[in-house]
Order: sequence, then C-alpha cells, then structure tokens
Amino acid sequence: FPRFVYHGFRYVEVRGLSHPPTLGTVKARVVHTALESRGEFQCSNALLNQIQQAARWSTLTNYHSIPTDCPHREKNGWTGDAALSAEQVLLNFNPTTAYFKWMQDLRDVQRPSGQIPGIVPTGGWGYNWGSGPAWDSALFLIPWYVYLYEGNTLLLEQMYPAMAAYLRYAESMANHYLVDFGLGDWCPPTGGPAGHACPTAVTDTAYFYVMADVMAKTARVLGRRDDEGRYEALAEAIRNAFRQAFLDSASGRVVGDCQTSQACVLYQKLVNSDETERVLARLVEHVESKDRHLDAGILGAKYVMHSLTELGRVDLTYAMATQTTFPSWGHWLEQGATTLWEQWDGEGSHNHHMFSDISAWFYQGLAGIQADPGKPGYQHILLRPQPVPGLEWVRAWHESLYGRIECNWRTEGQRFTAEVRVPVNCQATLTLPRGYTEGLQEGGAEPVGITVQEEGDQITVAMGSGDYRFTIDLSPRVGIG
Repeated sequence: FPRFVYHGFRYVEVRGLSHPPTLGTVKARVVHTALESRGEFQCSNALLNQIQQAARWSTLTNYHSIPTDCPHREKNGWTGDAALSAEQVLLNFNPTTAYFKWMQDLRDVQRPSGQIPGIVPTGGWGYNWGSGPAWDSALFLIPWYVYLYEGNTLLLEQMYPAMAAYLRYAESMANHYLVDFGLGDWCPPTGGPAGHACPTAVTDTAYFYVMADVMAKTARVLGRRDDEGRYEALAEAIRNAFRQAFLDSASGRVVGDCQTSQACVLYQKLVNSDETERVLARLVEHVESKDRHLDAGILGAKYVMHSLTELGRVDLTYAMATQTTFPSWGHWLEQGATTLWEQWDGEGSHNHHMFSDISAWFYQGLAGIQADPGKPGYQHILLRPQPVPGLEWVRAWHESLYGRIECNWRTEGQRFTAEVRVPVNCQATLTLPRGYTEGLQEGGAEPVGITVQEEGDQITVAMGSGDYRFTIDLSPRVGIG
C-alpha cells in the first residue's frame, strides 16, 4: 500500500471480495498535521455548534504539512484560503510551528521582483493567475496574526524582507496607488466563482492598503523607525487614492454597491468616523434586501460578519449565521454536510475551509474574546460578550500563552450573567450592556473599577487576573444601579 499519499473521501466502494464485507473489512485513518487544540466554542443554538464543528473538521482535514484547499481534489496551498481562515485556526488550534514552515515556503517561491504565486508550494504556476493582493496578503497577515494572538515577533522578523519586496512589487503594479489584478471576492452565491458584484480593484486596493499598514506597524514593533514613517506614508497615500476613486462620502456608497464593497471599507478602516453611519446604513439595506442572508464570496463573508458586529448590529449577523436556506452555512448542513463547502450552491468541493472565519466570529463576535493589538498575546484581553435575542447561552475558552481565557454568558428573562476568567499576569477590560448591576463580582480579586461610557449603552470593567461573575438586569430603566 502507498505510504506517502492520502485521500479525502466520504464514501468507499469495495469490489472483488469473495465474502460480504463487514465493518472491519476497511479501516480508515484520519491523518493531518498535529495541530493541538487550544480553543472551544459552544452555545445554545445547535446549528451554530454544527457549523463550529464543520469549521474545525475542515481545518484539520486540510492541513497536511501545508494548509490545503481540499483533501480530495487539488490539495493545493491556496494563499487566499489560508489568510481568510488564519484567525479561526489560531483561536481553535496551535498552528504556530506549521505556519513558520509554510511562511518559509512563501519565501522560497518569491521571485526577485517580489511576486508570489497564489498556491504555495507551486510546480511553477499561480504567478499570473490565482494570485493578487487579496490572496498575497497571507504573506503579511499570517505573521501579523501570530504576533497579535501570541505576542511572537520572530515570524515578523523572518518575513520582513519578503514583505518589503512584495510591497515594492505591488507599487510597480499600481496606477496612482490603485491596483487591480488577480482574484476578487471568490465564490459568491450566484454567477459562478468569479461572478462577484464587487470590482476586484476595490478589494485589491483595500488589501494593498492593509499590507502597507501592517508593514508600518511591523516596522514599529521591530524598531525600524525610518521604515515605519515610509510605510505609514505609503498606507496614507493608498487610503486617499482608494477613497477618491471608490467612496462617495455624501451617500455612503462604495463602487460596486453590494454587501462586499460596503463592508470592505468598514472592515479595512477606509472610512472616516463621520462617514461610518452612512456606509453602515447602506450595508444594512443590502442585508435586509436579501432577507438577512449573505450575498458575498469569501472576502465579503468575513467583512460583513465582523463589521456589522463591531458596529452594533449583531442581530443581523446572528440572523445570517443561523439561516438554513440558500445561501448559508446552515443550508449546507441541511443537505448533510459535515465539512464546509467551496460554493454556496454546492458545486465544486464539499471540503473547503475558506468560509471558516465564521468560527472566529463565534469567539470574537458572540463570546467576545478579542486580542488587544496594543498589548499582543492577550497581555490585555478585550471581553465583549454580545447577548442577542434567540441565543440563551455561550461558552468559549482559548488557551493563550499566559493560560486559559474564558468568557461564558447566559440570559434568563431580562437577567444577563457573564462569567469570565483572566489568566495570571494578564489584565482585561470587559464591556457589558448598560443595566442594573447585581453582585458584580464573585471570586478572584476586586475589579479595578467600573465606569459608564459617555457614548452608547455600555458598562466597562477593568480587572486583573481571576475568575469573575457579573449579573445585570437588562430591563429598560433610567440610570445605572
């Protein structure tokens, strides 16, 4: 039997036996890179639990030395798939050494011009089709995510020359800081994989900005002050060019006028504060017009879920996450899926992880466990649990390098209870809905303080390490108890 090959499958056909097969006739073995589990999410909604399991299973069955797109067909290391799923991978598993290995692969295939292919490793193709800024952003985002979630600067240091070379290449491809090459919002619900409504120039230029911004922040982290200023200036020039070319500030509309384009500028921080409400309003219109379904490909699916949640519309994202009609994750599960699919309509592969960032949204958007870029590696933890009608409870934990972070919450009538764990030598800021407090702390040290934000209906609590329980009454009343 071949020792150095694997095959993804769901069913097995056995022929030529001289006797009827039994359950012991064929033995299947699960093989993948040994990614240690370091996170778990559960909630009262069984569908979301199934989606979470499918995301984890899609991740594991697609990691064989490299993050592949599918275990049964191509088995290629598509950079876009890996970049989009990296945050959930880092929350669910420990992929650090695997990422170090794959980033070395990216350096190995980079051309002297700075260009990289869309699949890594490559047999020679993928440089002139299958790449582009959205896919190539893996070169920047994965090292940055490792730094954000672990506080580890080594990968940033190792990849810094390759990142600088790529930015020079992207600048050579730009026309007045606008770029338009490669793949865009791949696999929307209709029109085929490339049939997206959002112009590729919008997502390309947005990622060009993000890469320059990450480069400036990386230079700051590594103490390269001269580079920091240069890349900050580049990022600002790209941002200004993007806004002039694609954003109508007065109406809040973005070129493409679709879920992906509207959410892109919010997620990638390309709007000013006074424009946010208008852009958000247009995005909400698009979501409502689709009966609270996603109408986006792999880029927009990430943008929409996170930007709406961040801006206070978790009700919409929860509605989209729990849909069971086309197009939705639930629609896949209704058809018997146990892993995530490549396309909303079921064409193509039935084991892809490129839509798996919804798992990161479970941790960050519902449970509310978020890293603070100012103090990476969860030295300071942002806890922002999001109660939403229809969801009774959420339990989530992540094993950081400092220890276990937990954020569990439940609602009983108008009573909302959050239980959190902050590891030793860490601090956290918990944001709660405004309400009457009833026994704000149980176990652990006393909270540092409780303050009411002047804008919005929120309570913020700063705390050190320990276990805490917070209960508030969400009944509509005047003032804070």
